[in-house]
Amino acid sequence: MKVRLGYVAIPYFTRGGYFKTMTYTRYTALSKEERKIKLDQIITYNLNQFYRTLQYNLQNEVYFYRFSHNMIPLATHKSVPFDYIEPYRTTFEKIGEYINYHQMRVDTHPDQFCVLNSEHEDVIKSSKRILKFIDQLYQVMNIDSFMILHIGSGSPNKEEAKQRFIDHFKKLPKRIRAEIILENDDRTFHALDVLEICEELKIPMVLDLHHHWCHPSDIELEELLCRVFKTWEGKSVPPKVHYSSPKSKKEKRAHHEYIDYKKFMNFVHVLKKVGQDVDVMLECKAKDEALFRLVRELKFYEQLNFINMTTFEV
Repeated sequence: MKVRLGYVAIPYFTRGGYFKTMTYTRYTALSKEERKIKLDQIITYNLNQFYRTLQYNLQNEVYFYRFSHNMIPLATHKSVPFDYIEPYRTTFEKIGEYINYHQMRVDTHPDQFCVLNSEHEDVIKSSKRILKFIDQLYQVMNIDSFMILHIGSGSPNKEEAKQRFIDHFKKLPKRIRAEIILENDDRTFHALDVLEICEELKIPMVLDLHHHWCHPSDIELEELLCRVFKTWEGKSVPPKVHYSSPKSKKEKRAHHEYIDYKKFMNFVHVLKKVGQDVDVMLECKAKDEALFRLVRELKFYEQLNFINMTTFEV
């Protein structure tokens, strides 16, 4: 089986200057013409940074990456209507061609404001705008990608909240439904909660191991992985999991800068029993540096066959 490693968002070479942004307050303080110019400057810069990051990833044989959809500031703000696709179509298409040609896997993760099962209609509408926006990015880049969602609100109780998510999910456009995968969280919806929803909706699940350790469900990890991986049957990419180490015993929910490679290998041994190719997204504060350090440790301490700089066989 093959294990491919990836990282999230901010590579080392752009540290401190990855994506530029603009708040709505700043936007409203500008004149109409200044708004247009500033937004264009920011979007142009961010798309170029995205492309440079993909080039950097290729140089380092990183083929699994999560980008930030915030590279288009204010795109989902209901009071800021502007065309964020057509003026940049050529650049988007170039990025998509690069991703497809080099067989990269990229995805994105809407932030905590995307709550599809909220009890508030305005939050639901905002969440749908976010999902539509990400779908439009995927379409213009011509890439087959997923967006990762948490179930969201647990109010007034988990069972009602789960059903509310299912009801709203079923009302989404078919194309967006096909792009959504669900993830367990560390406080409300544990892995088995999410798995049951995914099995009912017939959509893939990503297991977050860190969240699972913080908020476990009553099921053995090997059995859990088998069921989670089964939700990916028929997909063109392997199942994915999220992996990170806790910052400390006191701050167990916070992410560490790096990965505890010994515990990571314990997880790899469980994976080996399951026997399924898998993509592992490392959610570490040190981003790509955490990935490269883990690779160095694995090569030094373990007998693993590395296919390239970030993919190994067990």
